[in-house]
Amino acid sequence: MSRWTDTALIFVTAVVLSWLGWMLIDRLALRLIARRSDFWRPLLARSRGPVQLALIIAALSVAARIAPLTVEETTTLRHVLLLCFIACLTLVARSALQIWVALHLRRFRVDVEDNLLARKHVTQSRILQQVGSLLIVAIGISAMLMSFDGVRQYGVSLLASAGAAGLVVGLALQPVLRNLFAGIQLAITQPIRIDDAVIVEGEWGNIEEIGGTYVVVRIWDKRRLIVPLSYFMEQPFQNWTRSDATLIGVVMIYVDYAADIPALRTEAERIVRASSLWDRDVFALQVTDFRETVSEVRILASARNAGRAFDLRCEIREHLLAYLQQHQPQAMPRHRGSIDLNATPDRSPALAAKGITELPG
Repeated sequence: MSRWTDTALIFVTAVVLSWLGWMLIDRLALRLIARRSDFWRPLLARSRGPVQLALIIAALSVAARIAPLTVEETTTLRHVLLLCFIACLTLVARSALQIWVALHLRRFRVDVEDNLLARKHVTQSRILQQVGSLLIVAIGISAMLMSFDGVRQYGVSLLASAGAAGLVVGLALQPVLRNLFAGIQLAITQPIRIDDAVIVEGEWGNIEEIGGTYVVVRIWDKRRLIVPLSYFMEQPFQNWTRSDATLIGVVMIYVDYAADIPALRTEAERIVRASSLWDRDVFALQVTDFRETVSEVRILASARNAGRAFDLRCEIREHLLAYLQQHQPQAMPRHRGSIDLNATPDRSPALAAKGITELPG
């Protein structure tokens, strides 16, 4: 019983000394470093717990050698402390990665009109952060497993044989690995970015979130479309803001052949120039086709982004409809017919056979 009492006393002393050492480090050296860098300050705030735990683990590891324990007990205790220390390092590494990404993205703003460069960096950083976090956790777990002799020997034999077990594991992890490599490829090539306007599965929306295995598309009516990450590397889709957020809106109207096209062009240009949604770049009105009863008129007008282009198209339609009703009612689509009052009505062959030349009544 005396041996366990001495062991407990040694461990408590080690914990107290580690806590006092943390207080000294936190108040002196680390605070001096944190004042000089925006990186160390949030890192210390977020990793305070793991660092304290790591100091306690180190102190207990030293105490395990001093404590009156058997060789087997000392080995087991030090092994447990090693696993805890690896877990602490993994948490600190993930926190450091998150803080570095946050500091990097602080220089870019997505809530501005010309945000193409910002969306590019945000997309790359978020995807690489998720991939990096996954790799850090995988390395930490691997380090823990490799600390066991049996697992290390099994891993070596598995790598040497590369037999059926490796094939089964590879097939089981195929969806995860496919999304992982798709995320890395997406971060490099960037077919999509955060806040891109896209059409996926016939739905128009904006890229709201790019996760480790999926992408969230915010549909225009506030629905959310969840798409696997590998979809954007394997399936065709439309990206309206791939290289530039500016879009050209198209308005198609159908008017009668009697429409005054020059007057219609003048009115459409007046509507577009008076709109705050137009970016003062592109405007055109052209007759693009003739149908059986109407002529097809196409109006082009550009806007800074997809949302403004959609609203501009609606505004042009509303104002042109009011203009046609008030100033060119003859331009509204209509069906024509002709009646010949002097024409002799055709007789039915059946009535002619009976000698009836005039219809009754």
